[in-house]
Amino acid sequence: MAFIQSAVGQLGLGTFLAFLAAGVAFRFNLLTLSGAVAAFLLGTVTFGLGGLGWAVVLIAFFVTSSSLSLIFKKRKKSAESMYSKGGRRDATQVLANGGIAGLFVLLHIFLPDNWIPWLGFCAAMAAANADTWATELGVLNPGKPILILSGKTVEPGTSGAISLVGTLASIAGAGLIALIGWLMMPAGLINAPNNFEFFALVTLGGLFGSLVDSMLGASFQAIYYCDSCHKETEKHPLHGCGAETHLIRGKKWMDNDWVNLACTISAPLLVIILGTLITTL
Repeated sequence: MAFIQSAVGQLGLGTFLAFLAAGVAFRFNLLTLSGAVAAFLLGTVTFGLGGLGWAVVLIAFFVTSSSLSLIFKKRKKSAESMYSKGGRRDATQVLANGGIAGLFVLLHIFLPDNWIPWLGFCAAMAAANADTWATELGVLNPGKPILILSGKTVEPGTSGAISLVGTLASIAGAGLIALIGWLMMPAGLINAPNNFEFFALVTLGGLFGSLVDSMLGASFQAIYYCDSCHKETEKHPLHGCGAETHLIRGKKWMDNDWVNLACTISAPLLVIILGTLITTL
């Protein structure tokens, strides 16, 4: 009975905290209404079913990524004409960045003593944070970025572009989640990687996910062209100027949300495989 009461109390507190966080984000125009609803559901699962450690990792991603978006909003203004959506995240964007992490929280309920859910959750969050930091801080790079697959110089904000500052920011973003994940790691996980291994795996996974994002952005992501502005863009069927856009490369169905989802899937897959190899040697 005491356990049930504790679980219900945690779920209730988690629901309240998720509602508060989603409401604040909506109030500051960081989320659309659908994005706030999705963030509330994701937060309820993470806060209410995971617990304090899981909540802290999610909050670290939310607070740092949102803060960077606000701080560098003006510097990103010119690059945002290329993005398929504005600065406010909708439900699809929220789930593309955090949905996989939420699934690992649910897996933890069935495997409470297994290290895989925690490692996978942190890796997915690290990938999302790495990609966000690279996007937000990449605008500080003194020169133009290059396409990851060709090395061609392109305009800031181009899908698949990387830069030195952006890559270092990606490592830092992943490393922050790895550090918090190590500090908040639940007790009693059986045969879990040691502290250094955990930190290295999550950081590597986050960077890897960010690079997968860039590679898909440079190859399969749908990129359109506006004849009126003479610019490449992710926007379709209309550019920000109101003119129609037409596909010049990539697959029509592969938009930025699918690319972000691939980013957060690839990171935990890599670290779970590596973690399994490390713990069985």
